[in-house]
Amino acid sequence: MEKKSIIAGITQGDINGIGYEVIIKALMDDEINDICVPVVYGSPKVAAYHRKALNIINFSFNNIRSAEEANNKKVNLINCLDDNIRVELGKSTPQGGEAAFASLEKAVADLKNGKIDVLITAPIDKQNIQSDNFRFSGHTEYLKSVAGADDVLMFMISESVKIGVATGHVPLRNVPDLITTDLLLKKFRLMNQSLTLDFGIRRPRIAVLGLNPHAGDNSLLGKEEVEIITPAIQQAVKENMLIFGPFPADGFFGAGSFSKFDGIMAMYHDQGLAPFKALSFDTGVNFTAGLPFIRTSPVHGTAFQIAGKGEASESSFRQSIFLACDIYRNRKMYSEIARNPLKHQDIEIHNERVDELPPEIPNSEQHI
Repeated sequence: MEKKSIIAGITQGDINGIGYEVIIKALMDDEINDICVPVVYGSPKVAAYHRKALNIINFSFNNIRSAEEANNKKVNLINCLDDNIRVELGKSTPQGGEAAFASLEKAVADLKNGKIDVLITAPIDKQNIQSDNFRFSGHTEYLKSVAGADDVLMFMISESVKIGVATGHVPLRNVPDLITTDLLLKKFRLMNQSLTLDFGIRRPRIAVLGLNPHAGDNSLLGKEEVEIITPAIQQAVKENMLIFGPFPADGFFGAGSFSKFDGIMAMYHDQGLAPFKALSFDTGVNFTAGLPFIRTSPVHGTAFQIAGKGEASESSFRQSIFLACDIYRNRKMYSEIARNPLKHQDIEIHNERVDELPPEIPNSEQHI
């Protein structure tokens, strides 16, 4: 086919969860085909099972053998499974894990070979997908490995806030040992680069949260802020990044200070994702920054407990498709500007700011 639009590869995720429900509901939106050509990596049999369970009759997939056959005006599906696959709604099964990996492996191969342009992943069960081929704590770690990336950043994106996490899917007890000045500098650089390249923000302002309560309270509650986080911020400033902090996390979100920054770096998973999901659960997107390709996913999991009931919201998945396509276009625009620096005079890059300091951030003590 003649490539006229962004080819969006979509993995099916766990076949017993809400993956197919949010995929189908999102792809029923006519606007999707205006911005991309969807190619789902899954199974016609499994898709039909979910359509029947959800009583969806006004939707169908265009079955194809390869991404090159994708129809620009239809929702395409590549079969990655054999017909013996068994769907058990709401259950975590070995077959569910095998099916999720088969879809992911095929989609990533096509992505690396340039057959699709962006990747949107439906939720997997991090336990049943474990095998000799997948020994990772999630999509992020797997994609970092297959891409051979030096480092990546789990970056949670919404209209109101963008939050990255310095440490991802690791036990909380391990976080303090993992937080080093070198690690933070890598994450700062990734966030700064992504905000510039992927989101078109010139001179992005980044806030850094402390690790300890009250950001250590002058080392009374922990020394990581003084010994590790602040030196990393100081080095980042020397590298011409606009980075501020560390801020006590409770007052930072409680006072609405997050709205004054383009990006926020949390120290660990729940410190970032808890406020993010409270603010943007239905429309937020998980984006993996630092990869040579574009990958997004919804912020929710497999939700086995509501699988097949028609209760799942497709909003986050739909936004994942939109964001992947937006980032693809932003990267193309940035590449064009880099090739011809004079072109930047004719292209508006939003949210431009020069070295302005953010308004004073209230101390968390005022908001307990």
